[in-house]
Amino acid sequence: MDRIQFEDALQAYENRFNSMEPELELTVRDPELGVEGWVVVWSTLSCKDGPLGRVGKGGTRIHSDMSMDELRMLARTQTLKNAAAAIGTGGAKSGMKDDPNSEGFEQRYRRFARLVAPILHENGGPWGGFGYDIGAHPDHCLWCCDELDSTRCFTGKPVNMGGTDYDVEGIAGLGVAVAARTMLEETGRSPSSATIAVQGVGAMGAAVCRYATEYGMTVRYIADPRIGGCWRIESEFDGPLAEAIVTMDFEAARTALEEGPHVCTELDDVLVQSVDVLFPCAVQYVITADNVDSIAASAVVEGANNPCTMEARGLLEDRGVTVIPDFIANPGGAIAAYVEMVSDVTDEENARTRAKVTEAKEFTERTVAGNVRQAMTLADEAGVGITRAGLLISYQRVFGEA
Repeated sequence: MDRIQFEDALQAYENRFNSMEPELELTVRDPELGVEGWVVVWSTLSCKDGPLGRVGKGGTRIHSDMSMDELRMLARTQTLKNAAAAIGTGGAKSGMKDDPNSEGFEQRYRRFARLVAPILHENGGPWGGFGYDIGAHPDHCLWCCDELDSTRCFTGKPVNMGGTDYDVEGIAGLGVAVAARTMLEETGRSPSSATIAVQGVGAMGAAVCRYATEYGMTVRYIADPRIGGCWRIESEFDGPLAEAIVTMDFEAARTALEEGPHVCTELDDVLVQSVDVLFPCAVQYVITADNVDSIAASAVVEGANNPCTMEARGLLEDRGVTVIPDFIANPGGAIAAYVEMVSDVTDEENARTRAKVTEAKEFTERTVAGNVRQAMTLADEAGVGITRAGLLISYQRVFGEA
């Protein structure tokens, strides 16, 4: 495919995708308890012939400013991400407008689960159920499964409940690390000689640190407000420091950092360091047209959802910075959720062997590496950036035409 053919195809698919409306939007409220929440199923076209039929899947986001508009954006992005991963679920998201740390939240969460239960896939609906996202806590899984008397309604469950425990296992972060490893190998660089900077060491960033170091990369910078800023790592990333970061024990991590030879600077300094790979794993839109010129990394591999604006991605690629976008790099959580939904491993066998964890990790590594290679090959053939190449591949899969 040459450049003209590529641009024509991408424009046609973008027009089709942008004209789509959500297949389902549900608003639920309980004024007496103060419950307000939503479910959006954006598209299930990509999985119409899959083992589950037409079903949309994504996580459950909870914060006090949550809105239907935000959820629509997230469900739309999840549609691309699930299609890019070539898994048998379309895109969806659920959410609550609430403070998950506030008094009485358990009662409100259980009520929300009851209100949206009729559209669950297990009840004949098009929604694949609850999952982890911003504002989620392991207790939510237990509450939900108890309230609905089902373990099929929630993904990311503990292993002994038939799940993959994908946050604890860091399966999404595994995919992001695999994306970086594959990108480095495809460009003739060795992961074992690569330096990295990780913005945000929550579940995603902690797992990136874990798996990237397993692949031989050197953690040079980490940043998170919970560890006091941006830290330059002046020794090997191992021992108590690595253990504290990987387990998200922020108090222990800060102690290890302060007692070591490491240097602390301003939080946002992590974005401007001269490293081989920058992993933005915190929040969306941290790299924009306003600060893109200060990015000094050779590559940006996106761990968070939309950490770069589309404009910033293009500007980075124009400068020769390799960008692996989120919808290519971080479908690991969606893959793990899919494995939980389709695996024929029993809960008892899974508790004994952790078979679903192994399956989800292998699926993630295989899928992400293949998608990165495919996007990089198409980008090279058409003379475009990897982001745009990945978009075309994803659009084709959204419509079942890849």
